[in-house]
Amino acid sequence: MIRGRTLIGLAAAVIAGLALAACATRDDGAPPPKTEGQVDLKRYTGTWYELARMPMFFQRNCVQSEAHYTVKGDGNLGVLNRCRTSAGDWQEAIGTATPQGPGVTDKLSVEFDNWFSRLLPGVAKGDYWILAIDDHYRTAVVGSPTRKYLWLLSRTPKVSSAVREQLLAKAREQGYDTSRLIWRGADSEIGQ
Repeated sequence: MIRGRTLIGLAAAVIAGLALAACATRDDGAPPPKTEGQVDLKRYTGTWYELARMPMFFQRNCVQSEAHYTVKGDGNLGVLNRCRTSAGDWQEAIGTATPQGPGVTDKLSVEFDNWFSRLLPGVAKGDYWILAIDDHYRTAVVGSPTRKYLWLLSRTPKVSSAVREQLLAKAREQGYDTSRLIWRGADSEIGQ
């Protein structure tokens, strides 16, 4: 069961992190990473398990995270992020992912539903760029254009060593520092 204060704190932290991500720029002048191109958002829906992520404030206590996406009536994606803490509690944040332009399905803006976003609508949107997705929509690499944030995702909480290396290679090709990744806790062993 999620405590009200915990949920409010998580949501505030999520918004703060995404706001910082949206405002951050690269100092080295490197071009933004290349994204996947057209992504079938209907096929993208469902559950994604976080295999690894770059450190970020709002996930600082998370040992396992997952995201659940649904297509909303307006064509946007409903987002339910769940995080299991080291204490074993689950925390949730609910939001919406919106394409950043007409017909753009690989560059999304995510905004979570909380008091901050209701107070200042549109201010706390974060970039969610789909950098790579396999042909069967089983694994994905998602990041921010600043390369400060990165997630390696899978439809299963475990992947083979070969799949893990493929995801890492895709992230490195895009200029992400994969040495900073935090791997899924508890059941993070690599599957066979």
